[in-house]
Amino acid sequence: MTSLAGMSPTGSEKAVAEHNNIAGGDPINAAEQGLVATDQYGRALVEIDAKAESRLRRKINLHVLPPMAFMYLFCFIDRANIGNAKLAGLEKDLELHGHDYNAVLSIFYISYILFEIPSTVACKLIGPGWFLPAITVLFGVCSVCTGFVDNIHAASGVRFLLGIFEAGMMPGIAYYLSRWYRGRELAFYLSIYVVTAPLAGAFGGLLASAILTLDHFGTLHTWRMIFAIEGLITIGLGLLSFIILTDRPETARWLSQTEKDLAITRLKSERVGTTEVLDQLDKPKMLRGILSPVTLCTAVIFLLNNITVSGLAFFAPTIVKSIYPDTTVVAQQLHTVPHHVPTHPLRRDLFHLQRHIHLWCALQRPPIGTNVMFGNIGGLISTWSFLPSDAPDYHIGNGLNLATSAMTFLLAAAMWMWMRWDNHRREAVDVERVLEGFSQSEVQDLDWLNPGFKWRT
Repeated sequence: MTSLAGMSPTGSEKAVAEHNNIAGGDPINAAEQGLVATDQYGRALVEIDAKAESRLRRKINLHVLPPMAFMYLFCFIDRANIGNAKLAGLEKDLELHGHDYNAVLSIFYISYILFEIPSTVACKLIGPGWFLPAITVLFGVCSVCTGFVDNIHAASGVRFLLGIFEAGMMPGIAYYLSRWYRGRELAFYLSIYVVTAPLAGAFGGLLASAILTLDHFGTLHTWRMIFAIEGLITIGLGLLSFIILTDRPETARWLSQTEKDLAITRLKSERVGTTEVLDQLDKPKMLRGILSPVTLCTAVIFLLNNITVSGLAFFAPTIVKSIYPDTTVVAQQLHTVPHHVPTHPLRRDLFHLQRHIHLWCALQRPPIGTNVMFGNIGGLISTWSFLPSDAPDYHIGNGLNLATSAMTFLLAAAMWMWMRWDNHRREAVDVERVLEGFSQSEVQDLDWLNPGFKWRT
């Protein structure tokens, strides 16, 4: 590793380098001490050995990604398994009529939306290493409790609590991963979570069909077994995560001290004028992040995308039943799986665009909460997209899904083009003149308003 990035420093860069005292010294220690890691143009003042970073990234992937993936998987399953339960008799046993099922679905999203940003704040205050396992256990408990409800009122109450505890999962995961990954890496992994979410529906269908082959689970039968067994799996996963999840690089027992320092430095080295990896609430930064044009646009995109994803998760079993009315319940559950496969290539095509539009939001924690909150307004809309009166062809629901998918693609493409245009505009700005007289903390607080900031496209 070298003490300076491979470039010829300007006068201002030399001044920053002298401030960091990294010329001929250890850049890792300089970054660890909370000093500047980039100049005002956003260029790194330290150069990190690519091979060492690659080894570190592989180790992080091994220890961080698996628990996140499983928690997100069962978060989605515990949310959507009500669709599988409806197919197995929930609607009849709870005496749901007309739009009662749609109403029960909506209750979940009301609490989910209301508690999205408060949950994001709580995650920052408590720490994701503790917060994420805790809410996993709690929404697992809610899933188990759903197996014991006897009427619409009890079902609505449990679904309301489920929304509260699941609200912090997606922004919490984004926040947690931002403690470990660079911006481009973070955008990559978050986009994978987004585009593969429908596959959780396929897994849920397979799991539900397997559960329904059992005669009973304790005193529970049919659809009640789905909630109880899947909820217990979720609780076990949450309890295990308390043990295996590491809150941050500084506390990772599986990293050496050199690796811990490298993990921190590589994050600082791509933040414009950043002297620290922020983990505390910062109101000005939060407002700038929320009002970022990219945050607002991706919030709308997530809203549109969630109408399709959530709608299919909740209503695919119902649609399948109308197509195969004479088959067994287990066979109908299995028929809910294949429809997720042909939609995946389209989502993979959208993957690269979604990587770019998620990048800024990946770097800012409160905007992630805003994004997910708006996205779940789309989930709320989806609960009323497939109505009994529109059966069996569901022209309204299918037409809505087609329209939202098309708009998602167009908005993502427009955002990508705007980011490229804005980067080109910023290249003509005299950054030193604009930032003249600004203190280091003031430069750091500018975030995307810093003229040296560039969108990564």
